[in-house]
This record gives sequence, C-alpha cells and structure tokens, in this order.
Amino acid sequence: MSVPFTLAVDAMGGDGAPEMVVAGLGIALERHPEARLLVFGDEARVGPLLRRHRRVAACCTLRHAPEVITGDLKPIPALRLRQASMRLAIDAVAEGEAEGVVSAGNTGALLAMAKIVIKMLPGIDRPAIAGIAPSAKGDVVLLDLGANITCDVRNLVEFAVMGEVFARAVLGLPAPSIGLLNVGSEEQKGDDRVRQAAEILKASPIGPQFKGFVEGHDIAAGTTDVVVTDGFTGNVALKTAEGALHLVGEMLHQVFTASLAARLGYLLAKSSLERLRERLDPRRYNGAVMVGLNGVVVKSHGGTDAKGFAHAMDVAMDMVVNRCNERIRAGLGGILFADAETAVEAAKKDPGEGHRLASTG
Repeated sequence: MSVPFTLAVDAMGGDGAPEMVVAGLGIALERHPEARLLVFGDEARVGPLLRRHRRVAACCTLRHAPEVITGDLKPIPALRLRQASMRLAIDAVAEGEAEGVVSAGNTGALLAMAKIVIKMLPGIDRPAIAGIAPSAKGDVVLLDLGANITCDVRNLVEFAVMGEVFARAVLGLPAPSIGLLNVGSEEQKGDDRVRQAAEILKASPIGPQFKGFVEGHDIAAGTTDVVVTDGFTGNVALKTAEGALHLVGEMLHQVFTASLAARLGYLLAKSSLERLRERLDPRRYNGAVMVGLNGVVVKSHGGTDAKGFAHAMDVAMDMVVNRCNERIRAGLGGILFADAETAVEAAKKDPGEGHRLASTG
C-alpha cells in the first residue's frame, strides 16, 4: 500500500480559482487516493465547493485564508500578506505539516516566499524552475525556465543534478541523459561558463549520462532527456516553443476549414489529429517545479483548467513519493564545488583524476 503524505494547496491562485482548484483536486485524488490535503482559501467560497466534491472533502482539511495574492502584485508587497492563501500554504511546508505546496498563483511571489520561508536545500546555491516539454522521442525536462536570469558554473552543475533527479522521478527514466544548451555541439563552442560546467559534469558521478552540448533544435528532437541552461535562455526557449505550437494549431485550423474538400479531409484524419492534439495538450505539461528548495514547490499555470491543475498535483505527488529532495542532496554530495577549478583542470588532463577530485566517493 502507498504511504499517506500531505500536500498544501493554495485554493485561491489562478484565473479559475477556487472552482478550478477544487475540481482539479478531485481528478488528482482518483490517481492518488493516499494523499492528504491542507487546503487554504476563503472559507465562504471554498467550503460550498468541498460539500459538492465529497471525495476531496474526505481527504482534506480546509483552513481559512482571508487574503489573496493577486497576479499583478510584486514579490515584496506579497511577502507582507501573512494571511494570504499562498503564504499560509507555504508556511505549512516550512512548519512540517506538509511535504509540498501547489499553487496556480503569482509566480514571482511564490518563488520569493518559498526561498525566504521554506529556504534552500543544504548546499544548493539557487533554485531552478524545471518543466516538461514534448519532443520527438518523448517528454524532455528543461531547466531553468526563468528563476535565474544569469547563472555561473556552479548553478549549471546543480541544475543538471536536480534535472536528472526530476526526470527519474516524474518521467520514470532509470538513467536520463543530460545536455547543456549551447550555440553549438562542438566542445570549443560557448563561453567559459558552459565549458567549465561541461568539464565538471563529465568528471562527476553522473558523467556517463552527460552527453555534452546540445542546440536549440535538440530540445524538440529529444536528443537528451534533460536540457540545462540559464533562466534567461530557458524562458525564451519555452515561450518560443509555446508560440510555435500555437501557430501550428492556428495553421491547421485554417487549412482544414479552407474549403469543403479540406473539411472532408479533416473528417478522414480526425482520429489521428485528435491523438496529436492530446499529445501536445499544454495541460499535460502543466506543473513547473521549483527544484532546490527544502520542500516540494509546484507552480501551476494560472490560466489552466481542472485537468491541468490535476496534472500539477500529480507532479507534486511524484516528487514527494519518490523522495526527490533526498536524491538531490545525495547527487550533489558527489560533487565538491570547492574543488571545481581543480577538477576542471584535472579532467582536461586526466578524466579519471578529474572524477576523483570532483567526487566525494
């Protein structure tokens, strides 16, 4: 039997909250009946919804939150709202009442609160936002998606370790391959930062899984299971991919409605197109994880529906059940960043010596 665990839920975050959130919880609990929920929100609005969703009501405890953090509120003013649903849900994780939190609310506020209240995992310099995207060979993990505009060598190496653990937990891959996003796949390409990170990764315990540099087109091609980059580049790549998918959808609609013959063609291809739409459904990829924090923090897209929010809950549940934070700590325990420069130089001369210097084992 699965071991029960508890997640805190911000019921007031997102465009369709709280109705969308409660309905999403009902879907998620069908897959994870062992979960227990602490739901934070306006009792007058959330209470009646729970009475209509008995499955959710049976698995949750509702706690009143009189304040709401709006989508346009800046992080610093948001931190002052101590009775907001998002803040109280994060407090529950910091106080050990819940293993993780899920919110469809303000991303900047969620990240700022989580860093201050939940804090970082020991040894982690910065958190990263990790998400899942479709590729020709299956799903791919991409990080950082915007938490850190600039990153140094250490950050990129940490992101690789965290992305590897995330891919194992959420995608179920036993040994996910890892690539560093660069302007070319050749070893001499890129700046010193990415080249040094590559040398450290080659010499680290996850070196056999590190496949070197990948380019932008490799994300959709599925060249590696995990793609690591800084938050500026990752966010641009994500938004570009989202725009491209939307464009393709619009163009397909125009093509299949252009004439009577096109409409007949659509009817003939309908089943295949439905499978394609399901494969590329953005709700299927909802739920970005803020990895590196001392607790599971999952951000759902604010404009999603119940099905999308349920997927974000699934991601959080997978992270908790698979003890991802413990795996991240163990993974980083194999790399001594104090010796990073020494490991880089040693790896260039002797890969075996670089591995010895970069590994605690």
